[in-house]
Formats: sequence, C-alpha cells, structure tokens
Amino acid sequence: MTRFVFITGGVVSSLGKGLGAAALGALLQARGYKVRIRKLDPYLNVDPGTMSPLEHGECFVTDDGAETDLDLGHYERFLDVSARQSDNITTGRIYSNVIEKERRGDYLGKTVQVIPHVTNEIKDFILSDLTDEDFVLCEVGGTVGDIESTPFLEAIRQLRTDLGREKTAYLHVTLLPYISVAEELKTKPTQHSVKELLSIGIQPDILLCRADFPIPEKDKVKIALFCNVSKECVIPALNVDTIYNVPKAYHEEGLDKALLGYFGLNKEKEQKVDLSKWDNVVDGVKNTKHQVNIAIVGKYISLLDAYKSLIEALTHGGIPNNTKVNISCVDAQDIEESGTDILKPYDGILIPGGFGNRGTEGKISAISYARDNNVPLFGICLGLQMAVIESARRAGIKDAGSSEWDNFKGTPVIGLMTEWIKSGKKQQRKDTVDMGGTLRLGAYPCVLDKKSKSYEMYGSENISERHRHRYEVNIDYRKKLESAGLIFTGLSPDGLLPEVLEIKSHPWFVCVQYHPELKSRPFKPHPLFKGFIKSAVEFSKG
Repeated sequence: MTRFVFITGGVVSSLGKGLGAAALGALLQARGYKVRIRKLDPYLNVDPGTMSPLEHGECFVTDDGAETDLDLGHYERFLDVSARQSDNITTGRIYSNVIEKERRGDYLGKTVQVIPHVTNEIKDFILSDLTDEDFVLCEVGGTVGDIESTPFLEAIRQLRTDLGREKTAYLHVTLLPYISVAEELKTKPTQHSVKELLSIGIQPDILLCRADFPIPEKDKVKIALFCNVSKECVIPALNVDTIYNVPKAYHEEGLDKALLGYFGLNKEKEQKVDLSKWDNVVDGVKNTKHQVNIAIVGKYISLLDAYKSLIEALTHGGIPNNTKVNISCVDAQDIEESGTDILKPYDGILIPGGFGNRGTEGKISAISYARDNNVPLFGICLGLQMAVIESARRAGIKDAGSSEWDNFKGTPVIGLMTEWIKSGKKQQRKDTVDMGGTLRLGAYPCVLDKKSKSYEMYGSENISERHRHRYEVNIDYRKKLESAGLIFTGLSPDGLLPEVLEIKSHPWFVCVQYHPELKSRPFKPHPLFKGFIKSAVEFSKG
C-alpha cells in the first residue's frame, strides 16, 4: 500500500522543506521502504527552464529531459533515485493541461472551475506514474498563506478524504524565531501558521520546527497543545554543520519514528536503522587531510543556489580525496574589468554553464590563465564552448565567437544545434522558436576516446550524461581546434556532436558539453569531480 506524506511550509520561505523531504526519504529508505519524492510548484511558469538562475536558483534536469525545481537535486542526491518528468508540476503546467482539455471539449460543456477541475488535475498528477512505492513524499512549494499555493493545498486536503487517514499524513515545516532581547524562542508564529492551515481544512500531523537553539520541553508541550498534535510529533530541526548530517539529526529527534507511529508501522520496521553511509559521508566532509581553493567563474554569483548542484558535486569530489573544498564564486565580469590576477589564490578553476554573452570574455580570459599557468581547469556546458572559442582564437580565428551572442558578426565556432545534420536529417528549429523546452535536454550517450583522461576517470568507453543547452560546437572546425591543442575526446555515437574536449599536455584541462554535477551523489562522487579535485590537490602542493 502506497502512503502519501504532504509537506508544507509556513511563517517564512527557505525553511528547508526540500531538504527535510529528502532527509525523511533517506530515513525511510534506511528502514527498508521504497520512496518517491515529488514537488508541487505554485508559480505560473510551465517549468523553471526560462527563469534566470538569479530568480529561482538552478534548473535541475532529469534523465528524461524535464527542467525542474532545484529541490529535485536534493531528492536525487539523498535518495539516489532518478527523478522523472512526473515528479515536478507547476501551476502553469496544471492550467495548460486544463485549458487544453477544455479546448478539446473534454469537460462536455461544463463550466471549468478551480474546484473540481484544477484540483482534480493536481490530484491526478500526485497519483500518477506510481508502481510499488511504499511512500510518496509530496512537497508543496511556497508558504502557507500565499494565494498561489491555494489550489495545491485544497487538492491535498481533498486527498485525505479520497484516500483516508491510513494513507495520508501532513507534515508542516515551520519556524521558531529566537528573540535575543527576551532570550527565548517564540512559538506564536508556528501557532498562526497552523491556524492558517486549519482555516483551509488541513490539520498537521507532524510539525518540523526550525530553530537556531534547542527547543525547551515546555515549548514543545505548548506547541503540541495549541497546534493539536502530540508532543512526540513536535520535531526540532536545528542547524547542522553539513547538510549531510540532516538525516541523522532528524532521526535522533524522532522524525521517522513519529511518521511510522502515525501510520502504525513502528512494529513492522523495528530493526536498527542503518545510517552508516551517512556517517561515512559526514566523516569524509569534516575530517580531511588536505584543502584546496576552487573558483567558480560565473555570472550568477549573487545567488549561490544558482550553482547548487555544482557546489555539492565539488564537495563530493573532495570526499575520496580526503580534501576540504573551499569554494569561491568569482564574477566573470570582475575578470573583464580587473584582469586574471584575482585567480592567483586558486588551485582549480571551474567554468560553469550559463546563457547569453554577459561575462563571456571574462570566462575566456580565465581559461587562458588556467591554460598558460597549468591550473586545473574544468569547463561545463558554456565552459566548454568558451574553451573552444579560446582555442579557436589561438589557432588564428581572431573573430571566433558564438551565434548566441547578441549582434554577433564573427566566425561562429559555436552555433545553434539545428544548423548541423543530425542522424542524417537537418534539424528545422530556428532561433525564432519559443525558448521553453527547446534545448537539448536530458540524458544522451557519449563515446569516449580510450586514450583520454575522461576515459581514465570513467573507466568506460560508453557513458550517458544529462544535457541542457541550445548551442553546439561546430565540428567543421575540429582540425583547426586540434591544431591548437584542444582534442576531441568524446563524441555523440554518430560522431557529429562534440561532448568532451581536453588538452592532453595540461595536468587537467577537461571540458564537457553536458552537466556531470547533476548525477553526482555524496556516497558516489562523480568521477570527473573526483579527478578534478585530485588534480587541484596536486597543484596546491606545487
């Protein structure tokens, strides 16, 4: 029997609902249950693909090509279960589906309304594409009280009636702010948040209370009394020194025990919970022999969530190398204005993905600096394309650039992927089509050169990695680029799309068109990040 846990948040945003859902899923896994996690996003965008990373953080991409909320990255990293298109839905997608059905006449002349048509669409999504999962955790984005999330809250309220109490539970994440003048935590915001939920017919079963200090027993009793839950279901969620300590911290506070007790499953899974893999990860993050300084030379540095998966993947890469990875985000435009001297403190440089031409010359300068000074360089997506432009200019194509750039008049060594032949047929997409969902998205195969550094890292000739980009390297310039030392070491199976480029004379100069950070896990670091950090350690030693 599949049980559904609906996770909501109150008082303020950024309380860690996604991380809490991921940690709870990991705890249920550790008890032997099969878990799936889904995210319900209340914004009107069909997906986050057209949003700036500064608006909503990174856009996480699944194997099957869905552009999703960054919380799905938390889910995958904690559960090691690949998310799918059916694990993230937005208000925009829901309304698009409803309107499409109305235009087809599916509602048989009925007046189309939020209730029941929109809420039914949400419920159908929650219940769809399931097999033998024991638990489905559904996180509702936003904060209780937001007008945008109202249809989702109404839908999960109805599911309690549809499925019954024995198959549904409500977990509410809330805040206990600390008032320094009074020197105490305040429970009133939590009480009001629960009252807001009650006003729409949802009684939380478990409260996950974020706090900066331990919650006194008297406050737990007070919260339980005023919020109509048992004291054992008031779970403290205190700050920890690494997010990979969250599963164990929540287990010690009784979160998984409270949920299983609610469902009457404590006796079924009484065996000891095995959290040893999380202990190993925390030990690997905290107890290190080396440390390196890594610069992410990007354009979205004012919001660290824009590079969330990258930052986590770099941390993962440090674990097998016994290395603490100190990460700094360097604005590519600062390099354009001040030069590359600001890169001297770093043992490795990572050039991440991005869109548009802002900051591109700074990224190209950073690549030149790394190349000339033997600093380990890792280029990802746009980073690979900037490395191609840098090498093309070295090879004598002084006006080399990308057709993505505004008003570009030079030589397009990077161009729309529809400008080439693919599988024997010319692609017809043009730069005038809609932006949303028109990139090369999801997992694609790649064949590696057995003599390459990337093959050495992967230990396999055939790999599959996730993509999210619209432009490609023009393979017609292959010979010119290789004359400048940039070798094509990974290609699509048909040999038309460059996927991995390297400089073999360099200690570590590896650039990939895909996004390897999306498949890195704390207990299974991605091989390229593992190799990059190893090279940075060697560079730091001189």
